Amino acid sequence: MLRRWIQTLAFPVLFLVAAALLAQGAEAAKAKAPMKGSAKSFVVWPAADLKWAPLPDGPPGVMQALLWGDSTKGAYGAISKFPAGWSAPLHTHPATHKVVVISGTWIHGEPGKPDVKLGPGSYLVQPAGMKHTSGCDAASECQIFLESNGKFGIKMVEEKKAPAKPAK
Repeated sequence: MLRRWIQTLAFPVLFLVAAALLAQGAEAAKAKAPMKGSAKSFVVWPAADLKWAPLPDGPPGVMQALLWGDSTKGAYGAISKFPAGWSAPLHTHPATHKVVVISGTWIHGEPGKPDVKLGPGSYLVQPAGMKHTSGCDAASECQIFLESNGKFGIKMVEEKKAPAKPAK
């Protein structure tokens, strides 16, 4: 009797477990799917067709070709262009930036460490809130691919100065 009862319930139980697992898989796939408005076909933009504009709320001279998202509202991907010799003093960003250098030499600095020069093909992650300096070598402009998990923002960090010595 027990064996018959197990055989009778085995199929419905296995069916429900399989259905639950498939439903979880579908939900996980939705969560990992690209952002709203994702492409249903190929997106092809030759470099000459990119639309360059100043980075909203960004440092002077920085240009951006937005690929997806909106850098003023949330997550986005863009190609950014920096003039030769451009640099930004110690600062932070409110979102994590993942960067791939396309051209030029990008200069990344962290407090207490030597600057790192990154050429084409180099990869860098700038975690949100981490203090760093950024720059483009004077030899040529820099282009980077940047993916951000939030809107663009930059906050300059005041370097603490030693107290002035009293005059004698």
